[in-house]
Amino acid sequence: MPLGRVTQLVDCRQSMGMGKGGSLAQRGTISECKNPDVIIVGMSPGRRHITKPVCDITSALRQQGIEYSVSTLVLNAGSGVPPDADIGGVSLGSNFGILDREIEQIERHKVAVLHHGNIRSHVVHKSRKILQECNVNAVVVCQAPVDYEDLAKAGVKTAYVMPKPDDIRTKGTVMGLVTGITRGQTPSRVAMSDVIHEVLRIIKSTN
Repeated sequence: MPLGRVTQLVDCRQSMGMGKGGSLAQRGTISECKNPDVIIVGMSPGRRHITKPVCDITSALRQQGIEYSVSTLVLNAGSGVPPDADIGGVSLGSNFGILDREIEQIERHKVAVLHHGNIRSHVVHKSRKILQECNVNAVVVCQAPVDYEDLAKAGVKTAYVMPKPDDIRTKGTVMGLVTGITRGQTPSRVAMSDVIHEVLRIIKSTN
């Protein structure tokens, strides 16, 4: 019986990281594995949008010893909200968006884990924008207490609550939802276990 570690092939980032040792990925970068099964999508880095939970979730999934590969994508325009977000008032600052290249990168995978921070309306509208463009099964992870009804009210298809047929605005579907993932901090063991459980459940259902 052979003993030892399992080797995985991971492509390097497209550009240098930020900070000491290049630890924080720049916007517009992707770290890819050999077999595109799961992709973790993070917001663009900044003072309010810290991508650390994305790295922790990626590492935890890779450590499961299951034969699938996990990629990480940091969006080029992952801050702010989409221009069509109906949140009331005037949205200041940058607009959230997704590039054609990023759509193609996400759609290669069976599952997309979407990390969108701690403002409920932002989480909902960012998830809707990505799934409007990407036909993929998704797990939404965030700090804010978002539920499936919040997503369905915005026209996002989910596994448990569906919008009315005329109100559906997405190609992709939210299959899982994990809240309590604090940006900038390592997720708790319970939250990490929930993310892993949701991802594995979807992977098994698609095989």
